[in-house]
Order: sequence, then structure tokens, then C-alpha cells
Amino acid sequence: MSDLLIASRLEQYRQRQYDAFMQQPMPMVEDRIAALKKVKQLIIQHQAQICEAITADFGCRSASETALLEIFTSLASINDAIKHVKTWMKPQRRHTSLWFKPAINSVIPQPLGVVGIIVPWNYPLFLTIAPMVAALAAGNRVMVKMSENSQHLCQLLQQLFAADFSNDHICIVAEEGQTGIAFSQLKFDHLIFTGSTTTGKAVMAAAATNLVPVTLELGGKSPVILVDDYDVKIALSRILGGKVYNSGQTCVAPDYMLIPQALEGEVIRQAQAIMAQRFTDISHSDYTSIIDDASFCRLCDTTQDAIELGATVVNLIPQSEPNSQQRKFPLQLVCQPTDAMVVMQREIFGPLLPIVTYQTLQQALDYINVRERPLALYLFSNDKAVQQQVLNQTRSGGVAINDVMLHVAQDDLPFGGIGHSGMGHYHGREGFEQLSKMRPVMHQAAISSTKYLYAPYGKIGKRLINFIINRKLSRYE
Repeated sequence: MSDLLIASRLEQYRQRQYDAFMQQPMPMVEDRIAALKKVKQLIIQHQAQICEAITADFGCRSASETALLEIFTSLASINDAIKHVKTWMKPQRRHTSLWFKPAINSVIPQPLGVVGIIVPWNYPLFLTIAPMVAALAAGNRVMVKMSENSQHLCQLLQQLFAADFSNDHICIVAEEGQTGIAFSQLKFDHLIFTGSTTTGKAVMAAAATNLVPVTLELGGKSPVILVDDYDVKIALSRILGGKVYNSGQTCVAPDYMLIPQALEGEVIRQAQAIMAQRFTDISHSDYTSIIDDASFCRLCDTTQDAIELGATVVNLIPQSEPNSQQRKFPLQLVCQPTDAMVVMQREIFGPLLPIVTYQTLQQALDYINVRERPLALYLFSNDKAVQQQVLNQTRSGGVAINDVMLHVAQDDLPFGGIGHSGMGHYHGREGFEQLSKMRPVMHQAAISSTKYLYAPYGKIGKRLINFIINRKLSRYE
């Protein structure tokens, strides 16, 4: 299909959704909850097929991991929205300035219209459902563009959603070569993109032609800081567990560790012991494949680059080597990395974990702060003063203290990046508000003093203006 035909078809879908929205621009709470419940039942009834489709797309994807990281999190986000959407929809009373009383001010959440969602391949179900839930709760129509690496899941979701929803309510679109470009150029009322920083810039530029507001969930190099007051074994158990999820192909995966220099030997020994208890080799069905050949080769090249530039690479699953047939890559530590190495220059998105040593905590914080702001930051310390110092002196999309990644699964916490790791939030109430127009409304009273504030100004008007200004100034003297 030609680029023009793709663009034309997508625009027809969007226009139908917009026309349907204008027929019902303020869906009742019952309608929103009903839509959310249908999505919930769709996932529950077809979870086995969903796991199979995602496995087919990856080559090997742990069914248990899909159940935990995608099905559970999707259902939890739906349940949270069903429980709270009625409260979120209520108008918010706001303060009225003394000089304009008895007017009444409020903010009313209203649907935007049609929301576009561009979904990556790494968590294709959750990163479809989570923003969709926010959009539906806010009363919008939804168009979803799936990744070219999620063909099996895309076909399944197209079938399942078509059975329960009309295309003018929820429309699932497959990638056909140039679909992503055309999709990001549509005149949505809001566009959500999850993916790389480079692609995010292109999506934002395309959306800007129609002044479409965007939420960008990108990535970056999310650091882990280990402080010497914390138990190394417990910390590594959690860090390595998070890193192995999806074979490190997670936007909030620990990207590199900052550890006290004196602990380097112990960290390596403990990491080897922990992984030896978990995996004897990477052929295990719970060890996920790298998504495609290009990504597998990139990890091989990144590892070789680090070795050639002087790093020591420690294979934590020693009975296994990178397997191009299965596209499986063993978890490896990269010790003594430098900024000249590719592994420290861009998000890894795979099972490589560099270890950077520091002598003082301030040195570690400075190391983080001279780099682009990450999507997540992880700190392992029980010292309250250290926790506060790290929170005060760093910036990141989100933070987890004494664990990794789990902040994303907290339904009442907003999820979003900062700087090169993204902009905007979704999940929970923040997602609802992000995909609503929080519309300010002032209700003027029948009797108002503003009649004295119109030109030309008489004596009463001038005295009133002077009184207001002087009163305002005196309050801050």
C-alpha cells in the first residue's frame, strides 16, 4: 500500500472517531466504566492467547513474565480507573478572588476527543492498555498503532477489539512500513508515544505540524546507586531480578550501577552467586529472547567494543554464550567502563550491566547530573539523610528506593519522563487529567462590582482600582 493510501486510510479512521465523539462529547460515567470493563474482560478471557502471541513475536518470552508484567499491570490499571473515575470526573471548586466575589470558580474535566497511541514492542500489551485506560476514563476515542515487531499480538488485538468495540471507539492499526510517520502526522487531540529518544523527537516534530500535544515516554540510562550502608546481597537480588525482566529490554531497567569502590569485588562475587542459583543456562523458557537480529548484533558489538577499550566483562551465566539462533544473550557485568565505550553512551536495552565505582556519594551524584536526565533512578540506602540528599540533588522521571522498576506498577503514582527521557504523565489520576481538558469556568453573580471597572473610569472606579492595588501591595510588605 502506498504512503498516500496509508495516510488517507488513517485519516478516515481518525475523522470517523472525531465525528462519533462530537455526537457524544461528554460520555456518562456509566459509559466509561462499561468500556473499561469490556477491555478488562477481553484481557481476562484471552490471556492465554495474548501470552502465546507475545511469545511468537519475541521468539521466546516467558509466559509467567508476560502474566506478571503485562496482564497483571494492565488489569490493575483498569481496576484503578473503574474505582476512581467517578471521583476524577467531578468538577473541582477553586478559590475566587475577594474582588470578584460572589462569583464562583471551578475546573471541569472534559474529554479531548481522539487520542493516538504509538506502542513499542517491548511491553506491547501493557503499553497499549495503560494509556488506553487513561484515554477511555477521560471519555476519549482511541487509535492505537502497534509496532512492526508485534505482528502476532497486533492481529490478535485487532480481532478481539473489533468484536467488542466499533472502529469509531477503539481502532487498532498495524505497522505497514510507513504507518508510524503517517500516524504521527494525524490531527489528534493528543498523541502518546513510547519508544526511543531519537524516534520521540521525530514524532514530536511531526505532531507539531498540527500543534498536537504529545506525551513522550522515552528512556535513557537509568542509574542505580548502591550505598555501603545497604546489604549488598539483598540489593543485587533485586537489581539483577529487574535487569533480567524481558532480558533488559525495559525502558526503566537498571542501565548502570554506581557502587563504592571498595565493594567492587564483593558485588561481582555476589552477582555471580545469585545468578548461579537462578539460571544454569539461557535456554530456560523463562529467559526472554532479544527481539530481533539487529538488536542481538547491537548487543554483541557493544560488548566487543567495551572489551577492546579495556573493560572486563563478567558473564553471570557462564555455561551460556550469546546464541544467535535463539537470539538469547546472557546477563553480563561490564567492569571499569569509560565514557568512550558505546555501553556508556546510549541506553543499553539488553542484559548488559556496567559497574561504575565512586569514592564519595557526591562524586556519584555529579556523575549522574552531567548526563541527560533518566526515566528512572534507583537508590539502595537505609540512611534517611542520604535518601533526601539524592532526591534533592538529582532529577529523573521517577524514583524507587531500595528496589527497582516497581514504581511503574503503582497505580496512584504518575509515570513519565523529564528532559531526554520524556514529557508528560499518565497512569492513575494524572493520566486522566493529562487526557482531559481541565477547563476553567467562572460563574459571574447577578450583582458584581465589575461594573465600576469599565472605561471610561469614574471617581468610584478609580478609587476602587487604587484600593485594590494598595490592598494587594500592603499584603506583601
